[in-house]
Amino acid sequence: MQPTPPLTETYALDLEERHWAAYASCRDADPELFFSGTDRASAEAVRICRGCPVQPECLQWALDARVRYGIWGGLTEVQRRRASRYSP
Repeated sequence: MQPTPPLTETYALDLEERHWAAYASCRDADPELFFSGTDRASAEAVRICRGCPVQPECLQWALDARVRYGIWGGLTEVQRRRASRYSP
């Protein structure tokens, strides 16, 4: 099992690896919404994700990279952990 990179490395990846991020609905949103952990901010982040054209790519990347923090692809940390248990 490969360890998860430190938080700063995980989120500071360039667009070569995450080329889809240039089209993400969250690109101009306040990052605090996605990493605050409050119910209100999380709900707003999920709402932004719901209408995002690259939501599936974002979620798959987060699952593959085993990202532990924040809202990615419209799922919370807990939801991603559950999803990764059931994915093949």
